[in-house]
Amino acid sequence: MARQKVLIVDDEPDIRELLEITLGRMKLDTASANNIADARAILERESFDLCLTDMRLPDGSGLELIQFIQQRLPQLPVAMITAFGSLETAVQALKAGAFDYLTKPVDLPRLRELVGTALRLSGPANPAAGASETQLLGESPPMQALRTQIAKLARSQAPVYISGESGSGKERVARLIHEQGPRAGKPFVPVNCGAIPSELMESEFFGHRKGSFTGAIEDKQGLFQAAQGGTLFLDEVADLPLPMQVKLLRAIQEKAVRPVGSQQEISLDVRILSATHKDLAAEVAAGTFRQDLYYRLNVIELQVPALRERREDIGALASYMLHRLARDAGLAPATLGEDALAKLKSYRFPGNVRELENMLERAYTLCEGDIIRPNDLRLADAPATTANGEASLANIDNLEDHLESIERQLIMQALEETRWNRTAAAERLGLSFRSMRYRLKKLGID
Repeated sequence: MARQKVLIVDDEPDIRELLEITLGRMKLDTASANNIADARAILERESFDLCLTDMRLPDGSGLELIQFIQQRLPQLPVAMITAFGSLETAVQALKAGAFDYLTKPVDLPRLRELVGTALRLSGPANPAAGASETQLLGESPPMQALRTQIAKLARSQAPVYISGESGSGKERVARLIHEQGPRAGKPFVPVNCGAIPSELMESEFFGHRKGSFTGAIEDKQGLFQAAQGGTLFLDEVADLPLPMQVKLLRAIQEKAVRPVGSQQEISLDVRILSATHKDLAAEVAAGTFRQDLYYRLNVIELQVPALRERREDIGALASYMLHRLARDAGLAPATLGEDALAKLKSYRFPGNVRELENMLERAYTLCEGDIIRPNDLRLADAPATTANGEASLANIDNLEDHLESIERQLIMQALEETRWNRTAAAERLGLSFRSMRYRLKKLGID
């Protein structure tokens, strides 16, 4: 089997020699260039599995070489070597399409980790990825664009901030980025940042040593260590309290964590993906989210479309969900009547795909026979919309009743999503707790 080959681009002979020796010990072949022009010439006559390039080169910037490789050889991973502390430069490289980056002086264990991960991109496909049931249904233009972006981001190690409304499928997107990338054979660890009590956060994220606090009866591994070699998905990252944001920022920057009660740091090789349904930029402006952490997490933003932005996918989604419900129940599948499908397509879906799934599960349970009718969907009191998602006056007999039904629906959704935590539901709806309590009483919601 032919040995894999790496191109090294650096104008410092000592750095080139260090990289050549280290990669040679990893049983890799190398070729070297000391400027962009020579690197381009070599790339046009030889094939490589990885390129390592310095940022500052005699005839230009390493960013130019990254752009050249993106245009001519998009399947070739390229990693940038930057001066220590040049985080802004590293972020520029990741946005330009770099797979990852290293800082000088080069840390050799970190170099070996990076090279090993990058070379898995050009190795045989990981069977674990093919066995996954994770998929994105729908052929609408927004979904086709999303799949293309996922495939591209899977080949990078850049932190990705996944934005989108609640229930739109952000965790599924994160799993796909993980499964289509070189870390597919390693753990994918999702964590809901809003579900961890603030006093336990440091221990949950970084682990702790036995006896470090009351109740610490044994050593515990943190979420970062559990994701070693793989991906840590920080869902609802905007819910992190400010003190924890500082510690998270340091862990990401240093690529190391210190368990509670320990004097030793543990080196990490973890890719960070994050998501929230909130507007993170607005949280930064309000002072509830650190700007430096925002820039560290939001190197690349990936927007997941709301279900109302891809109504043409509702039929395919509904069919898949109904077949899965039937399979799990061991019963014959039900089909969605044309009138019921039309009603779904006119609905706004504030809860997105998750709401559609819950709605169909209820309809499948309640329907008579094997066809779901409009009445089975229980949408009679829901807000009617036009094909463009705008409110329709058809079927509205009384405005007050109609607005009350919308209010009830949104409050119930917020309560369900927060497991009936009224304080959290009020925050999600932008209400004070007092206002929330008044509305619950007015609507008769116990």
